[in-house]
Amino acid sequence: MSVYTVKVEDSREAAGEMPSAGPVYRSIYAKDGLMELPPGYDSPWDFFSESVKRNPKNPALGRRQVIDGKAGGYSWISYQDAYNSAIKVASAIRSRSVNPGDRCGIYGPNCPEWIISMEACNSNGITYVPLYDTLGANAVEYIINHAEISLVFVQDKKIPAILSCVPNCSSNLKTIVSFGNISESQRKEAMEHDVDCFSWEEFVSMGSLEDELPAKHKTDICTIMYTSGTTGEPKGVILSNAAFMSEVLSMHQLLVETDKPGTEEDTYFSFLPLAHIFDQIIETYCIFRGSSIGFWQADIRYLIEDLLVLKPTIFCGVPRVYDRIYTGIMAKILAGGTVRKALFDFAYNYKLRNLEKGIQQDKSAPLLDKLVFDKIKQGFGGRVRLMLSGAAPLPKHVEEFLRVTCCTVLSQGYGLTESCGGCFTSIANVYSMIGTVGVPMTTIEARLESVPEMGYDALSSMPRGEICLRGNTLFSGYHKREDLTNDVLVNGWFHTGDIGEWQVDGAMKIIDRKKNIFKLSQGEYVAVENIESTYSRCPLVTAIWVYGNSFESFLVAVVVPDRMAIEEWAAKNNESGDYESLRKNSNVRKYVLDELNSEARNNKLRGFEMLKAVHLEPVPFDFGRDLITPTFKLKRQQLLKHYKDCIDKLYAEAKASKK
Repeated sequence: MSVYTVKVEDSREAAGEMPSAGPVYRSIYAKDGLMELPPGYDSPWDFFSESVKRNPKNPALGRRQVIDGKAGGYSWISYQDAYNSAIKVASAIRSRSVNPGDRCGIYGPNCPEWIISMEACNSNGITYVPLYDTLGANAVEYIINHAEISLVFVQDKKIPAILSCVPNCSSNLKTIVSFGNISESQRKEAMEHDVDCFSWEEFVSMGSLEDELPAKHKTDICTIMYTSGTTGEPKGVILSNAAFMSEVLSMHQLLVETDKPGTEEDTYFSFLPLAHIFDQIIETYCIFRGSSIGFWQADIRYLIEDLLVLKPTIFCGVPRVYDRIYTGIMAKILAGGTVRKALFDFAYNYKLRNLEKGIQQDKSAPLLDKLVFDKIKQGFGGRVRLMLSGAAPLPKHVEEFLRVTCCTVLSQGYGLTESCGGCFTSIANVYSMIGTVGVPMTTIEARLESVPEMGYDALSSMPRGEICLRGNTLFSGYHKREDLTNDVLVNGWFHTGDIGEWQVDGAMKIIDRKKNIFKLSQGEYVAVENIESTYSRCPLVTAIWVYGNSFESFLVAVVVPDRMAIEEWAAKNNESGDYESLRKNSNVRKYVLDELNSEARNNKLRGFEMLKAVHLEPVPFDFGRDLITPTFKLKRQQLLKHYKDCIDKLYAEAKASKK
């Protein structure tokens, strides 16, 4: 078996309070040294301006034209037109006394104006601060004040949310620029607090194409990206121009080495939030390569339609999206009848065996790709050649399914905002990396540090421990939070909080999360994310939150069940009533609990990891109740607060049944 990493430093034994740490590894594609930023690159603006010179007429940014309420085909602006708009917006920003090193906010879903605003900031050496489209007004207000944002670009629909912040932000915020129009009443409301408002057209027309751009430096702060932590206030992650550009160039290097780099012929489908580092790096890479970026309508109902109309060649998703796609396709296959299912299974297993033998994706079953899997390929528009997954580990069965059926290369990565996006990536067409996040990017070195309290030993024959990173794409610290920076950056190593396991081929597998552990009353440690991942495989479950009180010896859970599955079971088992009464029915709850624990036993969970009681929740965990982050991670403290009475009842109920 090929090994895709090289050891560059020996392991370290435990000393005092410092745990042991395993050897330091690099990607084989960086064996002679980490990738350095080439001379001549000082800002991501250089990527954009170079692409404009190379491909001025190439379509850059596209959106669907809506006529009489109906969306038609994509309408494009060229690289030259996007550049001219960015230059004018940059000039208008300077006219508002926003200077290099100052900060502008960008608030709204992905669209051409988002990218143009970002590039205008880049051209000026101004730090842009994305505001999550899914963050509530309180978090937006906090970020505007914490980052001292003086000008904010806002989607028209988000203007009321910004205006609600203005009374508490007016010492910083002086200018609001709409991505579209702005009403007179909105202008008036803002002016009461000495804040000026402009429509997009007004603001562009204020700028000049003739202004000279200020000098930019690698060490300048490119962006401050606020991560909505699962506890406390959002943290502002500081990313320099050098880190941001190095991440983009590392992605290019790996595609050149292992697959095929992006070109001006490529089209990317933009729907993952630009406020997250993952999509921002991918879109900047597309700009660097002169590719076209087509934006969705920011309406989940039309996501698939937008995809089919655009016909992209590059598609990025997160596990939640891919899981929905997998479930939808499987439902159609099962509904197609026995003969079709048998044909699909034969084709699937034949191609899977060839992939496992190391045969490349496009050569593993070309005839079956045309006869059996082409419909699935057409479901992505029919042209996708590169599929990427990030933000969270992709379930192995979903990854296998996508690799077999989508007729394209799939690469799974792992990264954090603090590592400027991807720090590990699986290598194209190396099937042995399935179920892993691959090897370090060419700008990063990685090691595992032991976590004795969880039983993870970085020096064992199967090295496991906390993933620690150092290199050229790490963040510079948390804005105004040196205390939090010092917690995670120790002796040059960033401690990710994620638990990994090195594989024999040099790939990393994410197996746990350091912070989400709790101790039960009998002294057993419970790694809750691992357990939730297992229970989530139960077909009855759409979402689950597992909780363990440290004064109790067992676990309970709040489960969002699959309503259709519950109603089908009730009909077969003579349980009557509407869904509201069914979810409270003790027989239904017992059925769900038994199925969950059956899944647990099948996956060899230990006795204390079994559930003793469940509450069936009809409403999915959502942003509105502040129960999940914008990346769909559970906010455990908020969940406990919200379901406190329910949890107390579950414990009382479980203890009563023991008697």
